Amino acid sequence: MSHVYGNTQALSEIDLTLSAGRIYGFIGPDGVGKSTLLGLIAGAREVQSGDVTTLDGDMRNARERSRTSPRIAYMPQGLGKNLYMDLTVRENLEFFGRLFGQKKSERKQRIDRLVTATGLAPFTKRPAGNLSGGMKQKLGLCCALIHDPDILILDEPTTGVDPLSRQQFWDLINDIRQSRPTMTVLVATAYMDEASRFDHLIAMNDGVILAQGSAQHLLESTDTKNLEAAFIALLPEDQRKDHQELVIPPRPQSGDKPAIEAEGLTRRFGDFTAVDHVSFRIEKGEIFGFLGSNGCGKTTTMKMLTGLLPASEGKAWLFGEPSSGKDLKMRERVGYMSQAFSLYAELTVRQNLDLHARLFHLPKDRVAARIDDLSDQFGLSHYMDDLAEKLPLGVRQRLSLAVAIIHSPEILILDEPTSGVDPIARDDFWQLLIDLSRKQGVTIFISTHFMNEAARCDRISLMHAGQVLDSDTPDALREKRGTETLEEAFIAYLKEATGAQEKADDQISQNNDDTTLSLAGTGHSKGNSDPRPQSNNNGETGNKTVPGFSPRRLWAYSLRETMGLLRDPIRLVFALLGTLILMPVFGLGITFDVENLTYAALDRDQTPESRTYLEGLAGSRYFTEKAPIRNYDEMERRIKSGELALVVEIPPDFGHKLQQGRTPEIAATIDGTMPFRAETIHGYVQGIHQKYVADHALRETGNTIAPLPASIQTRYRYNQDFKSIYAIVPSVIALLLVFIPAVLMAVGVVREKELGSITNLYVTPVSRFEFLLGKQIPYIALGMTNFALMTFLAIVAFGVPVKGSFPALLLGAFLFVVSTTGLGLLISSFTKTQIAALFGTAIATMIPSVMFSGMMQPISSLEAGPRVLSMIIPTSHFMTISVGTFTKALGFMQLYPQFLILALFFPVLTGLSMLLLPRQER
Repeated sequence: MSHVYGNTQALSEIDLTLSAGRIYGFIGPDGVGKSTLLGLIAGAREVQSGDVTTLDGDMRNARERSRTSPRIAYMPQGLGKNLYMDLTVRENLEFFGRLFGQKKSERKQRIDRLVTATGLAPFTKRPAGNLSGGMKQKLGLCCALIHDPDILILDEPTTGVDPLSRQQFWDLINDIRQSRPTMTVLVATAYMDEASRFDHLIAMNDGVILAQGSAQHLLESTDTKNLEAAFIALLPEDQRKDHQELVIPPRPQSGDKPAIEAEGLTRRFGDFTAVDHVSFRIEKGEIFGFLGSNGCGKTTTMKMLTGLLPASEGKAWLFGEPSSGKDLKMRERVGYMSQAFSLYAELTVRQNLDLHARLFHLPKDRVAARIDDLSDQFGLSHYMDDLAEKLPLGVRQRLSLAVAIIHSPEILILDEPTSGVDPIARDDFWQLLIDLSRKQGVTIFISTHFMNEAARCDRISLMHAGQVLDSDTPDALREKRGTETLEEAFIAYLKEATGAQEKADDQISQNNDDTTLSLAGTGHSKGNSDPRPQSNNNGETGNKTVPGFSPRRLWAYSLRETMGLLRDPIRLVFALLGTLILMPVFGLGITFDVENLTYAALDRDQTPESRTYLEGLAGSRYFTEKAPIRNYDEMERRIKSGELALVVEIPPDFGHKLQQGRTPEIAATIDGTMPFRAETIHGYVQGIHQKYVADHALRETGNTIAPLPASIQTRYRYNQDFKSIYAIVPSVIALLLVFIPAVLMAVGVVREKELGSITNLYVTPVSRFEFLLGKQIPYIALGMTNFALMTFLAIVAFGVPVKGSFPALLLGAFLFVVSTTGLGLLISSFTKTQIAALFGTAIATMIPSVMFSGMMQPISSLEAGPRVLSMIIPTSHFMTISVGTFTKALGFMQLYPQFLILALFFPVLTGLSMLLLPRQER
């Protein structure tokens, strides 16, 4: 089996056979192919080359994969990646139970047993986002075990978890295996110490298997004392030939003041205390380690020390001076390397170094020499012209360190700098740190969750839940607790801090009994690995789920999406208040009624006749008179400024020529910036002028102007008042119904991609149709709520009644909302980021809807291309229904063609979404 990502060979000619009933450990650093291999076995990734057979099912075949997936449980890499952080513990478990077709009574029984076995029973109402790292992993495991899988796949399940939670996690796995001895467990891990507990190890590097066998076998075959040394020995010669065992010389004592000092440092985020009264002192040139799990407050503490984050309480000093993010001189004495890669990926190594040298104001004559020194010292010479994003992980970390010290700082703060790095690269990185500390006297403050890395520090602080449990040398901490390893010492501190010391044995014993009950009592007897209950008509079984449409799985996603909407006040406010705000804005702001046009007169005659002529304009509801104009310069200025839309100039001798029966001329100057308005003004002026001529003839002769042989009398069949509000308001309803539901729907699927929870679609029995429709239903309901609000505003606030059939309008709105949410779903199915989905949806909905729906101009007047486009967008069809029912008193019989066309959008858009939404990662 082989697998490629672009130009990167993730797996190369892998041949592997795994037996049932064993626990397999895949060991190696990040990027060697462990996650790819596990994803292929689980069916989460598409097989590119070779064959993958899991539980006798061909992972290339969609039907066999669907039949096999209910027997597999997959926990992806990352804390709680398969969970929904806005759902509570119980709601997450209910969601997964529904995905596997379990009825309410069965779900309750399984959930109660699982949360009791894992110690989560007191926290079932707590949102998953508020759980600690260890509790998230336990919840993820419960969700994976809700359906009694035959294969349990765990991708680095304990990364970033504290040692006590890690120990409890593996004790739980062992208890489960005792109740299910035929269940196979596949684990990828970066912790060599925990790999020793697995039955069979598979060491991987650069997409190939280096060796496999038991931990003892690997140690004996490499003649090494620990698995990390064994892994290094298994690497190709060219990768390990220059590696030497890391030696840390003693730190020379200095009588200087502490480089870093914290006293009662506290940081709160609302009601949550991230760092709680932390105090410590770090000497000059010391390597000081912060040891703790993800989320314990290490990064927050570091940001407060550097001034990037203000402290809620307490004080911090650097070099004996209060720490301040505003003190630029102090910043120049500190180097900071963040947990994530924070350099510019689109720049080369040289450009990144040069940029940061300039940011720290290094003299121009020193920049080149400093970059050359760092490139030699950090082994970057061969990569200087390579883009940062193309670098191997170990080289990328060395570049980050080089950037952090380019300005020769006296203090270096490193936030988990070696996560995911292979052992050789980690040793090389540490050699650089030791040289900085011992040779240059740089004070190094480093955070980590690797025990062997913490043991290399001069002193360490053990941190948990925002508090420092103790600070001392690694050897002193072990002696204080009477343990052989630093991990055991940390576990002892954690038990004491959490009050678990006396309860631990009883809890584990109780967990054993509960776990055995939970698994042996939910469809599997001990030793029976493949019970095959008969399926029901809904495509579900008592314990395993088979392919077929399932309303329960669809409802699981609908309920989950509804909860997410209700618990996201920003989205909910945008959805509902957005309608209430935009409806008046668009309804009153968009109008085709050209009224209250400003005009002024340049009366150069000043006679009763000229004043009589101007009274016709002043008496019109279409015009608003402004101060008279005195000269041409003033006329030019006032028209150019936009103050006037029309200027009427009456020449000298206007009245005199009129009395003599001659034909005087009048000039009307119109602002033609907006052609539609200018043409309307032209028509108004002509009408007023004609009326004046007729009235003048009647006054002078007593006769009216001779009528034409035929006259035209204007009568409006609809909208007798001839006000655009009766057309605009129904049109605005269509515009907002295409925009707001589609935009909200557009982030529905792509958010799952960004958070990683899309994996649940890949590895559970849910079909694409169930997933997509389940996602769509809440937004359809939200769209209909918006329709009800807008209809209420139209009738009550704007005074636009529904003259036609309201049931016809309601049905049209429903079909239209189904279509618009389907359009958002389509865009969300193939985009990869929420930003792209939002922009794509906004462009695809608003522009065609405004330009080609018949709102701005009749569809019949459009060119051939735009006319075709108007027929394939749903807005034009609902626009006809909305305006027709509001203004023309139309009903079902007159509008049935629009209903039929709108009804076709659902199957078409849903089908396209299913085609574009991958069922596996590629």
